[in-house]
Amino acid sequence: MPRLPSLNTQILIGCALGVACGWALQQGVADPAVAASTMYGARIVGNLFLDLLRMVLVPLVFASIVTGVANLRAHESMHRVWVATLTFFFATMAIAIVIGFGAAHLFRPGEGLHLDMFADATRDYQARQMPLPDYIAQFLRGLFQNPFKALAQGEILAIVVIAIFLGIALVAGGERYRNIRTLIEELQELCLRIVGWIMHLAPFGLAALLLQLVAGQNPGLLASLGHFIVVVTGTTLFHGIVVLPAILWIMTGVSPLRFFKGAREALLTAFVTSSSAATLPVTLRCTEQHLHVKKDIANFVVPLGATVNMDGTALYEAAAALFVARLAGIELDLASQFVIFFVAMLGAIGAPGIPSVGMLSMVLVLESVGLPTAAIAILLPIDRILDTTRTAVNVEGDMVGALIVQKIAGKGTGA
Repeated sequence: MPRLPSLNTQILIGCALGVACGWALQQGVADPAVAASTMYGARIVGNLFLDLLRMVLVPLVFASIVTGVANLRAHESMHRVWVATLTFFFATMAIAIVIGFGAAHLFRPGEGLHLDMFADATRDYQARQMPLPDYIAQFLRGLFQNPFKALAQGEILAIVVIAIFLGIALVAGGERYRNIRTLIEELQELCLRIVGWIMHLAPFGLAALLLQLVAGQNPGLLASLGHFIVVVTGTTLFHGIVVLPAILWIMTGVSPLRFFKGAREALLTAFVTSSSAATLPVTLRCTEQHLHVKKDIANFVVPLGATVNMDGTALYEAAAALFVARLAGIELDLASQFVIFFVAMLGAIGAPGIPSVGMLSMVLVLESVGLPTAAIAILLPIDRILDTTRTAVNVEGDMVGALIVQKIAGKGTGA
């Protein structure tokens, strides 16, 4: 029996077929009745794929965040170390998100190209707009809700807050609640298994979504996507080559040249695999043997960073949200950008460091401010191009964090 191509290859083929069929329909090659039937079938398949993603989104986000916070329990004796670690992780992710927003506002990818496919989302978003004071009041009220209501209605921000509180409670309870912690970890594993099944439908779902997109749009979308790729890649490289090394040099005195020399194996592996989890053994070896971080520090900071510290991902999601908003003809206000800032950062907690799962966190960010989730049809085909660079930056942040935490914890540089 012939072996099937890899899932990434299948997705690429599906995207190419979707674009080709959409272009053919746009050019009027097919009979009108055939074209109408094709569009109807594409809507059904595309909506089914999006609905499957939404189905697993809430339990996966809830379980991932609870697990990510609860995993700190094993290191409760290293109070100073994990406080320094989390402070560094959240500070650098915040900087990355601000850089992503800044680049999206400065270079404005997607401007002037409004996609008809997102017209319904534009109307819904405009209906939700309200004065800033009312928006802030509603935002704060929406953070704290009945957990069952929030889970049932998919209130993303409330679910994130509930998950954080539950994770902290599991940390405080220690071994008393180990069965609950194990149950939630298994729920996360089950959700990831279901995501794996859904991803086998991705070639068909993305082909259907792209067919609809291209059939009714103009060629300017390709130029806009190219602009977006350049902006995000350049900004991510700026964060990885300038910002993180500058923070490292200021905090520890370690030169960028010395750091990149010691970290190059891990960075290259992350670039090729697009998986911080798969790179973890190499990252640990480089951190301990080449960068001379103490074993107890490295063994805590680096594995935790592989699930919590996602500078490149946070930067990408911030820029992508503004890109999608412009394609939908929406100009996000300051309050909406704050929501994206909050969700992009907290959505990284507990997110598995493997390819494709980042698509779900992108859906999470889009839904949090009412942007069209169908936009993943645009983002996923280029995701693998962007994922290489942002994964390398994610891994770089883990190693920089280990060096800085070692310095703050008073362990010395070890070199």
